[in-house]
Amino acid sequence: MCVKHDKLLELFCKTDQVCVCMLCSVSEHKTHDVVPLKEGYEGKKAELGKTDAEIQQMIQKRRLKIQEMNRSVEVSKEGVDRGIADGVQVITALAASVYGSQVNIINTILEKQRETEEQAEGFIKELEQEISELKKRSSEVEQLSRSEDQLHLLQSFTSLNAAPPTKNWTEVRVRPPSYEGTVVRVLTQLEETLSKQMKKLLAKVELKRVQQHEVEVTLDPDTAHPNLILSDDGKQVKHGDVKKNLPNNPERFNPCSNVLAKQSFSSGRFYYEVQVEGKTDWYLGVTRESINRKGEIIVTPQNGYWTIWLRYYNEYIANDWRQHGLSLKSQPEKVGVFVDYEEGLVSFYDVDAAALIYSFTDCCFKEKLYPFFCPSRNFNGDNSAPLIISPLNHTKWDNNLI
Repeated sequence: MCVKHDKLLELFCKTDQVCVCMLCSVSEHKTHDVVPLKEGYEGKKAELGKTDAEIQQMIQKRRLKIQEMNRSVEVSKEGVDRGIADGVQVITALAASVYGSQVNIINTILEKQRETEEQAEGFIKELEQEISELKKRSSEVEQLSRSEDQLHLLQSFTSLNAAPPTKNWTEVRVRPPSYEGTVVRVLTQLEETLSKQMKKLLAKVELKRVQQHEVEVTLDPDTAHPNLILSDDGKQVKHGDVKKNLPNNPERFNPCSNVLAKQSFSSGRFYYEVQVEGKTDWYLGVTRESINRKGEIIVTPQNGYWTIWLRYYNEYIANDWRQHGLSLKSQPEKVGVFVDYEEGLVSFYDVDAAALIYSFTDCCFKEKLYPFFCPSRNFNGDNSAPLIISPLNHTKWDNNLI
């Protein structure tokens, strides 16, 4: 840069102007040294490069946000299709019940009419038979009255004088049936049927809703009691008779025959299913990360366990503070476990019956949660069946909602 230009820049920068030349990067220009033109230019170029990088980053963030929104729309469309399909199946099932009741009313009324007609036909047949008998007697009487044989007349008079045996038809009526009672009875039955179906359908729809939050769950061998036998794929666990020689690391349960999943969850919702068929004793649920894994364990929410328990073949218990006994209509062969972390909810479902078994509500989760499994002891083979983490059978529900 020439001296003349340096002097001009220096004079300009030392004036009282607030905003000076674009080459200056110092806001206070009264006392700072002259900024060489080349250095100011390169500094501004660097700033422009930095600004452009920030703009590009902002553009990228917005592109990612667009992708996220498009994905949300796609998920929403999938939910719409699924919701419509479920709704159509539910309404179709209820409509089938209503149509069945309509057919029932029609058939019942027609059956009553048929019975009335058959009753009338029976009476008419009897009356016609009596008329025929009476006509026959009338003919005999007429013939006898024209007879000139007095002896025959006297001999036949007594028998012909009496009327033939007939029914007293004075009180006999064919009464048209009343259909009002039929309609009320069928509608009452329909109401009961729809109420039961609604409960079943709502339960199945609810189960389908939570099943959308299915997650991958595999067993963690580092947490398994030494007597437990885990499958190679980490999907099955059962109690063995031989205690393996394993390191007693802090994560491992001992002496309780428990095991946790490898996966943990600290937000959102998750769901998985466990096959319990053939077992006489088991625990299932979730636990917080900081649970005690050594010594005696009391499985209650206060101690970080939200579980249900089968014991003595058919006694089901929710392990809350008072061990709440459960009354189930059928014995579950597959149990679904659903957790909503933010809502503080842990629910258990009988998958095949699409029935809610029990829910822990108003839970306060502050730590990671782990799926928890206890196949319980073998009991000389009576409880040797494994607990099996099973994939969901979506087809079953899609084709058999009712």
